[in-house]
Amino acid sequence: MSEKFRSTIRSFFTKPPLKGRINGKNCGLEDAKMNGWFQQETGDLITGFRIGAEDTVLDVGCGDGGACIFAANQGAEVIAVDILDEAIQRVDRRLANSKARAHRAIVSDANPLPLEDNTATCVMAMEVLEHVDDPAQFLSELVRVGKPQARYLITVPDPVAENVQKRLATPSYWSKPNHLRIFGREELDQAVSEAGLMIESRGYKSFFWAMWWILFWGVEQKVGEPEEPVLANWTATWNELLKSPKGNSVRNALDEFMPKSQYVIARKAA
Repeated sequence: MSEKFRSTIRSFFTKPPLKGRINGKNCGLEDAKMNGWFQQETGDLITGFRIGAEDTVLDVGCGDGGACIFAANQGAEVIAVDILDEAIQRVDRRLANSKARAHRAIVSDANPLPLEDNTATCVMAMEVLEHVDDPAQFLSELVRVGKPQARYLITVPDPVAENVQKRLATPSYWSKPNHLRIFGREELDQAVSEAGLMIESRGYKSFFWAMWWILFWGVEQKVGEPEEPVLANWTATWNELLKSPKGNSVRNALDEFMPKSQYVIARKAA
């Protein structure tokens, strides 16, 4: 994803929300926690992917570093990698003031990764695989730098929401450095398995963000302009739903129907 596009989206989420409103970032975080993400008490970034102080965590395509900071808060060693220098500078500053027992922040396109074999015990690549020219080569690099029995968390956009967005998003969103391909659910499993990893579980997350992005393109949200009311109203509606008695059940059903992302948790052989 281009830095211009990242900066545009970041601006929506860093501005204080209007009085009485919740912004998309905070609503999305609450939605994620209800789905088992960011469990500080147990150290599970997502259920089944626990991070501890003994781990060396590699986050390739770290973006703003949310997952890196979660790992740092568990006391782990953290290695952050991103192709964008500005992103790495931000994450480096955040990690320097974190609880990480050690950290590195590296600018790299991950082809190859500037790391030795058998470096990390936990490897993450979230919303990255759809951007790379050669997914098999990229995955082989992730496998190379993982220790024996390293755990892997790989996420990509889910095909249902992506195919809706394909009808609405600007053409630049479907060209380099943005999304180059859409992974079907079986295709993601196949790619991970062919890389030599053993899949332990898979899941889906965030109908909220799937709809947010569809609406983003649908109302032709302009770069640098105030958030369109449709987006603000969608966030407010979802926030109220989450607080309702059946909110979590509705969220679960819709996450399975049209999630923003699909993920697999896998392990390298001993």
